Amino acid sequence: MFGITDFGSFCLAILIFLALPGPGTFALLNSTGKGGFHAGAAATFGVIAGDQVLLWLAVGGVAALLAAYPVAFRIVQYGGAAYLAWIGFRLLIAKSGAASTMQIQPRQYAKQAFLITLLNPKAIVFYMAFFPLFIDPATHRGLPTFAAMALTIAGITAVYCLTLCAFANAVAAKVRAHGTLAHWLSRTAGVILIGFSIRLIRN
Repeated sequence: MFGITDFGSFCLAILIFLALPGPGTFALLNSTGKGGFHAGAAATFGVIAGDQVLLWLAVGGVAALLAAYPVAFRIVQYGGAAYLAWIGFRLLIAKSGAASTMQIQPRQYAKQAFLITLLNPKAIVFYMAFFPLFIDPATHRGLPTFAAMALTIAGITAVYCLTLCAFANAVAAKVRAHGTLAHWLSRTAGVILIGFSIRLIRN
């Protein structure tokens, strides 16, 4: 589909990464806690906008590599799989962390969520490692392929984050009350990511 290898796995991988707590998740929960669903929705679109900026910066590097150095692109695919495995391993051995101290000021939900996302340099590295895993060098269509991937990420992010905002209070309460459960969910995500890396490297 549009030169994307295993579109179903691509969508599932996006959901898994969205489910992992990070700056964007804390920004959404913080905004929703202060301003309700509308504030969470504003923060959601700020996160999506920041993601799209970083995503297209990564696309420029991946596209140039794919066009100029096909063999190097395949090496990058292996490197991306190793990176996913490394993230998974980190999740497996991670200890329960302290609560985030991130603060969002009222009436600036979208702007601050955008900046929080944009100032996360790990996101560019992630996209540089993530995209090559799902691109078929033989059938990709260049810009249409990357655009399809970007729109898929934006769509899934919007649905997931708006749903999270709608149930933010319940979700936050559950996480606080069941820290052990959250820790094991993180470990499960780590196992899944390692499995993804192994599966994708065999394609």
